[in-house]
Amino acid sequence: MKKITFTLVIILTGLIIFSCGKKSGDKSVQLNGAGATFPYPLYSKWFDEYSKIHKEVRINYQSIGSGGGIKQLTEGTVDFGATDSPMTEEEQQLAESKNKTKVFHIPTALGAVVLTYNVPDLEKTINLKADVAVNIFLGKIKKWNDPQIVADNPDIKLPDKEIVVIHRTDGSGTTYILTDFFSKISEEWKNNVGVAKTVKFPTGQGAKGNEGVSGSVKQIPYSIGYVELIYAIQNNLKYANIQNANGEFVTPSLDAVTNAGKAMLNEMSESLTVSLVNAKGEGVYPISSYTYLLVLEKYEDPAKANLLSDFLKWALTDGQKLAKELGYSPIPPEVYQKALEKINKIH
Repeated sequence: MKKITFTLVIILTGLIIFSCGKKSGDKSVQLNGAGATFPYPLYSKWFDEYSKIHKEVRINYQSIGSGGGIKQLTEGTVDFGATDSPMTEEEQQLAESKNKTKVFHIPTALGAVVLTYNVPDLEKTINLKADVAVNIFLGKIKKWNDPQIVADNPDIKLPDKEIVVIHRTDGSGTTYILTDFFSKISEEWKNNVGVAKTVKFPTGQGAKGNEGVSGSVKQIPYSIGYVELIYAIQNNLKYANIQNANGEFVTPSLDAVTNAGKAMLNEMSESLTVSLVNAKGEGVYPISSYTYLLVLEKYEDPAKANLLSDFLKWALTDGQKLAKELGYSPIPPEVYQKALEKINKIH
């Protein structure tokens, strides 16, 4: 009888220790997110650095495109989404209806969509007028030595080679930014192709993600595509100077993107969204954009709400110092203050 009692005590003690050990291990919190490839290099760095400071935190992120991020947030399969194109009114209503709470757009950084190209043995940077860029993607300009390109590049010997256009196949905020820009330049593009995360391009071949487009441009001679600036830099690809609304040919840079943000600061809506493309102003890079994290106002798990709120505050303060290193421009202080009001509502 004593043996049985002693055995029961051992078993019960083990269960208590196991139970206590399990509770202590439950302190770790994991967030899952998905969406835009445009800011992925920055977000990847942020999540890694934040987890170093908060070792109990894990943030997983799938770089699947803005359309995928919006869809997964709507379906409730992730804790946050990411997009470069603001949700449409219909998308927002559906997401809020399914999640039974508001969805906030939190601007996290500004970036540039660049027209990156692979023209072998060409050292100098190509200048492209906005309407010339549109005509390339419409399939109207078919060769690199077309007179419309040559006219703005008199000191460059452009080859008599067919232009291969590379475009996105997935639901993409980067596509939205480019088509938004093209639609402001060209009525033909606006009426026949339109502005969206997914459009039917009149010419070219497709690739998935910023990663896929930059990879294809790198592999295919005489190709041209569109990616976020850092993808062109990381793949050692050239990118064009684009003519802005002031008539200047502007090289994509942090300062030129910051100038776009400043030019449109007063146009930002209550939802904290605004289009920066073709903004007027000196030194403005015309294919610039904010990128956003999509978060819920109310979460079922208070631990996730607190963690997400804390991460966002870190990302918009200390995290901004990492933005420049990765080719993104920090958000203006005025935008941070407005974003903080939204973040403080998360619960």
